Amino acid sequence: MVCPKCGQENGSDRLDCLRCGVIFAKVRQEPIPKVPVPFDQVETVTEGSLPLELVSKDGHSWHLWGWSLGLLVMIVWGGKLIFVNIADNAAGTSLLHLINLPFHEAGHVLFRPFGSFITSLGGTLGQLLIPLVCMVTLLLKSRDPLGAAVCLWWFGENFLDIAPYINDARAGEMPLVGGNFGHSSPYGFHDWEYLLTESGLLRYDHALAKAAHLIGSLVMVGAVCWVGGLLYRQYRQRV
Repeated sequence: MVCPKCGQENGSDRLDCLRCGVIFAKVRQEPIPKVPVPFDQVETVTEGSLPLELVSKDGHSWHLWGWSLGLLVMIVWGGKLIFVNIADNAAGTSLLHLINLPFHEAGHVLFRPFGSFITSLGGTLGQLLIPLVCMVTLLLKSRDPLGAAVCLWWFGENFLDIAPYINDARAGEMPLVGGNFGHSSPYGFHDWEYLLTESGLLRYDHALAKAAHLIGSLVMVGAVCWVGGLLYRQYRQRV
């Protein structure tokens, strides 16, 4: 018996090596055979190990169709929010506003230790940070670019949700949490009235609202293009 570790010759009846002491039974154990995966079942990845293959080529195309339907929803819903007058507050009356609102209020609590100005700004920061955190997590941790693109769309939608609030800074006509209105509530209750007054920018409320709406619209369009590009590439891989 020649030791496979050190090359020492040993008697045929020995269970271990005379020189290095390795147990022959352990080194003789064969590795567990690896089952080969069929090539058409292998998940396609892009550079950076981000998965693009939504479905295996065994007929499960409903995943691709499901994402295509989701893209259609993003286009139609996004269009209804983008191509409206800011004063109509379409984003503020949509279902997504009910999702954004808890993160807005949580942002006030989270940033309270940093003073009254940052506390007021914290509501806006809260509802913007949550979609960004979700996007980065899905992109870098879960390797899910499609999910990240949807979160980017949500991030842009939050700008559209904020724009009417900024636009209302001087008028104070928008209903606020608790049934209050900006013109009748105590100073500081309306976030953007307080923020723009304290920063000397109150007369620019309409311009800033338009800028927020434009930024959100561009982000949402970019997210739709991202999803569309991923789905088109998937479709090209299947045909």
